Amino acid sequence: MAESNYGLDVFFVLLGAILVFAMHGGFAFLELGTVRGKNQVNALVKILVDFAFSTLAYFLVGYTIAYGVTFFHNAATLAGGGAGFAPQGFSLVKFFFLATFAAAVPAIISGGIAERARFWPQVMTASVIVGLIYPFSEGLVWNSNYGIQAWLIATFGAGLHDFAGSIVVHAVGGWLALAAVLKMGPRIGRYGPHGRPFPPSSIPWLALGTWLLCIGWFGFNVMSAQSVAGVSGLVAINSLMAMVGGIIAAVIAGRNDPGFAHNGALAGLVAVCAGSDLYHPLGALVVGAVAGVVFVKGFIITQEKFKIDDVLGVWPLHGLCGLWGGIAAGIFGLEALGGIGGVSPLSQFIGSLVLSAYALGAGYLLYSLTSRVIGIRLSDADQRRGADLAIHSIGSNPEG
Repeated sequence: MAESNYGLDVFFVLLGAILVFAMHGGFAFLELGTVRGKNQVNALVKILVDFAFSTLAYFLVGYTIAYGVTFFHNAATLAGGGAGFAPQGFSLVKFFFLATFAAAVPAIISGGIAERARFWPQVMTASVIVGLIYPFSEGLVWNSNYGIQAWLIATFGAGLHDFAGSIVVHAVGGWLALAAVLKMGPRIGRYGPHGRPFPPSSIPWLALGTWLLCIGWFGFNVMSAQSVAGVSGLVAINSLMAMVGGIIAAVIAGRNDPGFAHNGALAGLVAVCAGSDLYHPLGALVVGAVAGVVFVKGFIITQEKFKIDDVLGVWPLHGLCGLWGGIAAGIFGLEALGGIGGVSPLSQFIGSLVLSAYALGAGYLLYSLTSRVIGIRLSDADQRRGADLAIHSIGSNPEG
């Protein structure tokens, strides 16, 4: 019976890994549809190559930092024949599942620095993030490393609750992206006396990216249980309701703008990750709706008031909505508001802010060093030419 359960869990987590892997196609097409036509090939290649190098960095270094597990054993041990590895290769599919989460962080950052990043320096920073920076926050929250969770429990009665990564993945990715965007500066022609906004190149491709992300997100959230015995339909319905709330709020706040409507779905899903296993569905609806407004207002203020050229709006989408999601778990997860309970508002507030600040600081240090040592920004001439031809020597429609 135990072996049968392991087989079910292997299949369950493998399906989750495949769904989250498919989300990377969503990241690619969301970026492709948002950037200008001369940068579409670069968007597709970046996400794919980043995933490959991120997986390698996570396999060799990052997973060990987060969980203390190394894969330098023979295949029989890895498949479950040795201490520390579960039967039927369950530990391996768990790595696959978590690797798709880790690789989402560079995919988030990619959208913020689109159209002006040199290819190999950007790939290098993605590897450093997944191999060294991201595993610290992941291990702290999901493996209780460094005693921080124990301190929060002793002090406030509960640790930082982040069921599926509002903070660990999205806020960390969004605040890293803000550091990258600030360090790299705006695209040529975006601001200044003759500056102008650059409209999306393809609303259909943008929409396809959103749909792929939304579908995969149910693997991202529901299968974060990592076992058939632990899976809950509550996570699924809360994810659905938060997505609906995000769409409705964003399309109203954004005055029917298609970009806001589609990203509103993602804002709701980002925010619900942390407490999706705790909320009443109506609480999830409110969390998602607030996130939809946060994204729309955050995007407009970022772009127009602060003149921060965050191309896909990844800081408001992942950084701010992720931060809101972490804090919201300590509010709408309470029994008094229909939640399951077991959370501390202070732990959620402190933990969410500290990890967001950590990501911003680590990102600024990384991108400052990269800019100074090897350079990461495309030249003005290459930006005008477009990353497709400047980097890949081919456009998205070579026969057009």
